[in-house]
Amino acid sequence: MLQISIRSIRQAIAAGALTVATSIVFAPLAQAVEIQRVVSEKGVEAWLVEDHTVPIIAVNFSFKGGAAQDPEGKQGLNRLLASTLDEGAGELTSEDFQARLEDLSVSLGFDTGKDYFYGSLRTLKPNLSDAFDLLRLAINEPRFDQDAVERMQSQIAVGIRRRERDPDSIASRNLLKVMLGEHPYALRTSGSEESLMALTAEDLAAQRKRIFARNNLRIGVVGSIDAATLAPFLDKVFDGLPEVGDLKPVPTLTAADGLEVEASLPVPQAKLVFALPALTRNDPDYQAAFVMNHILGGGSFTSWLYEEVREKRGLTYSVGTSLSPYDAGGLLIGSAATRADRADETLAVILKQFERMAEDGPTQAELDDAKRFLTGSYPLRFDASGKIARQLVALQNADLGIDYFDRRNSEIEAVTLADVKRVAKRLLAGKTPSISVVGPAGG
Repeated sequence: MLQISIRSIRQAIAAGALTVATSIVFAPLAQAVEIQRVVSEKGVEAWLVEDHTVPIIAVNFSFKGGAAQDPEGKQGLNRLLASTLDEGAGELTSEDFQARLEDLSVSLGFDTGKDYFYGSLRTLKPNLSDAFDLLRLAINEPRFDQDAVERMQSQIAVGIRRRERDPDSIASRNLLKVMLGEHPYALRTSGSEESLMALTAEDLAAQRKRIFARNNLRIGVVGSIDAATLAPFLDKVFDGLPEVGDLKPVPTLTAADGLEVEASLPVPQAKLVFALPALTRNDPDYQAAFVMNHILGGGSFTSWLYEEVREKRGLTYSVGTSLSPYDAGGLLIGSAATRADRADETLAVILKQFERMAEDGPTQAELDDAKRFLTGSYPLRFDASGKIARQLVALQNADLGIDYFDRRNSEIEAVTLADVKRVAKRLLAGKTPSISVVGPAGG
């Protein structure tokens, strides 16, 4: 426990050294973001937003190959890999590596989603070379020492056990299982405690070799660095990786609608999670669906669901929907929490709004309000270096083009009432969301 606490403190110190500067410096970038395509001498590409207001540099990157690439029976492997890459690398033990990050005020982290494995680096400009060297070690020479692996397994297992008692997690997991069956997206990213604890250092090393490849790599860099300085660092960190990864194809997502699943849990409220098949990000109707979803349930205080479920009837404190576009398919997912004895009433009101959207669609005024909000709030995604770097990677993963920041608001503005009504019928007409309910027995 002492090692865990020390590591947490060190990470907080490193992150804290960068927070104030990064939160202030990038406010001007909300007005105009100029992206440069940087290609190193050895062919490693990154997208760069250059700003020298303060000496901060943020690097985000991804490899295609998230938790959906976990081998059968080894669920949780990508999650464990993300947790162990900075637990010692090269000649540095876990304690030495973490101490070095702290001494340099460097923030380094890794994570995994369903489709992509992510990494991030935050550093002060004077420490740039040392920071990139630590990143190079973590990616190319992780140690996977037994004590470090076991410590991370124990930490992740605590989270697994906690989620086993959490109604939100249970409801979401049950919904994905009933909708998606054995599809990799339905499996827990952290795996089960049994599958997690059976993983070995050899499993981690093999997974790293399969996923970490240059053809799967996307990089975004923001801050006080120019293209000429960045390019050799890209080679320093990434050139030693294999050219091509060894990824298995992820099956096209086939999601079932109209199914129901319930689970009993001794909690005060019932948790409701519901979903329908939706769109991938490259679907021509995606922006229209995005606007439609904002009106239906995505707008925090203005959506139909918020008005009908909370404001008019007081059935819940929070209700909403969102689009989840994965590489192999998409979902429209929503949730709410309510008194157990009013769960049926709450669901009925929610389903009524789905029917209303499919049959009638919004008014022109509602569409205009939604587009005004979505275009006006877009600059908030660019008020910190880390946010911008993540956006640069997301654009590349979705193949949206280097000019997307300039096009995005015009694409939202171009959505018409006919577009929204068409996509509403496409996604909602004649369909009932699959529903997962978790709450007290007999509620």
